[in-house]
Amino acid sequence: MNLQYGGHIAIWFNLTWSLELYQQANKRIHRIGQTETVLLHHIITSSGMDSRILYSVLTAKEQTQNSLIDALRAEIAKIEEEIL
Repeated sequence: MNLQYGGHIAIWFNLTWSLELYQQANKRIHRIGQTETVLLHHIITSSGMDSRILYSVLTAKEQTQNSLIDALRAEIAKIEEEIL
């Protein structure tokens, strides 16, 4: 997908289980040089368990990933302080 000169709006009507693929697709829209506000829409029906569950799973994966990165940064900072 080439969005170099593309738009700034994404509509998710079918989510993926992969947080990496989800984030990468969104980052292709929210890219360097983007001058418009990026809008991400998720079509999630009240009767569609898959969509609701997938969005919750992706959100949980992202929170876990961010917690891990924060913990690694704290550990690296601790090691740097010990070295200096």
